Amino acid sequence: MNPPIKDWQGRTVWLVGASSGIGRALASALHARGARVVLSARQAQALQDFVAQHPGSLALPLDASDPDQVRHAVQTLLQAGPIDLVCYLAGYYQPMRASDFDLAQALRHQEVNLSGAWYVLDALLPALLARRAGHISLVSSVAGFRGLPKSLAYGPTKAALINLAETLYLDLHPQGLGVSLINPGFVATPMTAQNDFTMPALITPEQAAAAILQGWAAGDFHIHFPKRFTRLMQLLRLLPYRWYFALVRRGTGL
Repeated sequence: MNPPIKDWQGRTVWLVGASSGIGRALASALHARGARVVLSARQAQALQDFVAQHPGSLALPLDASDPDQVRHAVQTLLQAGPIDLVCYLAGYYQPMRASDFDLAQALRHQEVNLSGAWYVLDALLPALLARRAGHISLVSSVAGFRGLPKSLAYGPTKAALINLAETLYLDLHPQGLGVSLINPGFVATPMTAQNDFTMPALITPEQAAAAILQGWAAGDFHIHFPKRFTRLMQLLRLLPYRWYFALVRRGTGL
């Protein structure tokens, strides 16, 4: 569905949200394969530490929820040459139920998880379209497949990213651009460390990075992992609401 990317030598890859977790593991894996890796996140020191350990990589600190910072970062990068792939990994997660609804927290999820992706597209799409080359990858989550407990703010933003990636593919594939959607299951990161429940099929960030690289190499649109869990979550999307709600209540003790 996309042009396969197997040779990373000399390619410029911009990872937005790469100070820890999947982003950092992916940056390390890409650097090892010869890519010119550019890392962005709010934690400037974490980015600098990575650069010190991975010569040739570049730290470009920014807050993805600030459109001016995103626009300036894109301008800086394009001055040095084209961007071959951008992967939006920035994410924010706080468990939330309707009984504890917090508007400020809900809006923060929207700013980081969704609006930040729009800001990247706004700044970068004109250059990609003019070149008729490049790849956009959005990291969503299986939490975006259907409504889940404690996901009142997080889930809707991830569902929106899924829809966004699907629409981008329809619009951009004919223009010669690649688009991929990444839906991880449970990955051991600082974000998932907040969960107070057993996370089935939990994998490491390094395993997640390997799965993403495999998906890009295969030219996949939908990259999801670990498949023993994500395939089950996809099947749940097919259930009628009555069955789905009953199954989730039974499984979570609601």
